Amino acid sequence: MNINQAIRAREVRVVGANSEQLGILPLSEALALAEGQHLDLVEVSPTAVPPVCRIMDYGKFKYQQSKKLQEAKKKQIQIQLKEIKLRPKTDEHDLQFKIKHARRFIEEGNKAKVTVVFRGREITHMELGQHALDRFVTELQDISNVEVRPKMEGRSMFIIIAPKK
Repeated sequence: MNINQAIRAREVRVVGANSEQLGILPLSEALALAEGQHLDLVEVSPTAVPPVCRIMDYGKFKYQQSKKLQEAKKKQIQIQLKEIKLRPKTDEHDLQFKIKHARRFIEEGNKAKVTVVFRGREITHMELGQHALDRFVTELQDISNVEVRPKMEGRSMFIIIAPKK
């Protein structure tokens, strides 16, 4: 039976509510069978010859699908990118304080973006910013890896630090 004959005959392969094969039935008979069981006739595979339909409670099926999707979303872990900004002239105590914050972010499983912002003529002394970023890397190397090496973007230099696997 080719596809044109199946469409003209309006026959469908029917699968029962308990996954049993009911065979190839005319569409009207399949609908009556589903109606008799107070269930819905749902087309599962429209491209098959003849099309495959299943007798099921469609509302219950949609509800179960949404519950499965919610359960899958619960188990996902989203990694956030936390940003820490500093200046090339940031003092030692402030630098240690920000390193402590970065350590906490990384231990929580998030990534940390450390940005050194240059203002005015500070841009001529980029080595000070580079030194601050190197301090971050050495202080946090026991729990993290550098994901993005130091990069200049406009008047700021940044690195991205990610937790070790």
